[in-house]
Amino acid sequence: MTTATITLSSQGQVVIPKEIRDELHWDSGTQIALVSSASGVMLKAVPQKTGRRFADLIGLLKHAGTPLPIEELCKPVDYSVDIDASGSRGR
Repeated sequence: MTTATITLSSQGQVVIPKEIRDELHWDSGTQIALVSSASGVMLKAVPQKTGRRFADLIGLLKHAGTPLPIEELCKPVDYSVDIDASGSRGR
């Protein structure tokens, strides 16, 4: 973690030193949130939206086997069957 001392301009502007921008991968256009606290301020990069919607994810995980009937998918799980650490079933 790098530390730098900077000076506030007469217009209230600061320049984040290049070595810190490079360390944080902050390029031109990076949105930064300024959070105030009793001890000072903290700068945080605003997470970028990926532009993905839920609808874009449909079909992402493909099932290579034969389709399962809905009845099989909705069948309750039998919790009375225990599986031990070796993977064998016991009752």
